[in-house]
Amino acid sequence: MSANGAVRRSECAMSPEKAVFLFSPGRSTEGAHAPSDGAATKRGPNFSQTADAPCPARSAIIPSMASLRETLARTRTSIFSRVQTLLGQADITNDTWDELEALLLQADVGAATSTKLLERLRERTRAEAILKADALRTALKEELVRLLEPAGAAAPLDYRATRMLEVMLIIGVNGAGKTTSIAKLSRLYTDKGRKVLLAAGDTFRAAAIDQLQIWGERAGIDVIAGKMNSDPGAVVFNAIQAAFARKSDLLIIDTAGRLHTKHNLMKELEKIRNVLQRNVHGAPHQTLLVVDAANGQNAIAQAKGFAAAVGVTGAVLTKLDGTPKGGVAFAIVSELGIPIHYIGTGEKIDDLERFDAHTFVDGLF
Repeated sequence: MSANGAVRRSECAMSPEKAVFLFSPGRSTEGAHAPSDGAATKRGPNFSQTADAPCPARSAIIPSMASLRETLARTRTSIFSRVQTLLGQADITNDTWDELEALLLQADVGAATSTKLLERLRERTRAEAILKADALRTALKEELVRLLEPAGAAAPLDYRATRMLEVMLIIGVNGAGKTTSIAKLSRLYTDKGRKVLLAAGDTFRAAAIDQLQIWGERAGIDVIAGKMNSDPGAVVFNAIQAAFARKSDLLIIDTAGRLHTKHNLMKELEKIRNVLQRNVHGAPHQTLLVVDAANGQNAIAQAKGFAAAVGVTGAVLTKLDGTPKGGVAFAIVSELGIPIHYIGTGEKIDDLERFDAHTFVDGLF
């Protein structure tokens, strides 16, 4: 809308290769692939935001121990409640170590990470003369937090704009919750006063474009998209131009996620990254891998493939509420050195929180 409340015309950004259209909440998408000065637009029932002003913050999203405990309920009741029972008042025995290792593996902490964790705990029991299992439980919680806080890890993007335009590249396999996570990130940063623009960089699936537009409408955020099978690099290029033109300060880009082991998909991701680097200084400023916790150790193999192709600065952990495999969080950080930046706590658009290692570990016990 313009400042006087009139709905603005549909806008179109062009590149030498492809035309893309701007999908805005509340606007008709009829003829969106070929907008003109006379293109019909209409005002949606909930469209009350000017396109050039940041969405006002409604309420601060504060990490909730209650919501996180609910999210981790299956991992806690299936595995870590048994760890809690194991590490009670009794003395530490060889059986204690064996049972603890078995429980960690059942939680999908992974063999390598479990071995590292147990070695650290054994060192502490010797150095601190720990004899009772309840003292070992305290040490275990401290070491779990330590695993989740790798030294020198990149921090999440600040809620305040630190550049004219910051770019967040979202990657991950189909079905991991990538598009939903993009919507949640958009809402989170918009609520903090950022002006967000979305780019539908997965042009290989029409459903991916449609889904992002639907989420964009729900979040009240514009989406730059192209036709199915158009060049993702061209879509991203036009999204950059649109972001500068509209004075957006955060561009979040969706990407293709099928066949993560295939060379051509990784090449497409590299192409997008090259377009960003040529057109925005330092971009992408964050590359977030969306990980479905239900995939357990399979998620580690996926993460390795993406990290090799484009570099990953952080992870978004999803679907923890439906799996007892929440221990994969420790493997992701320990084995790959990728910090977890955000955690999904439900299906609603506001159900996303900044990851906090202490709160996460407390929620497991």
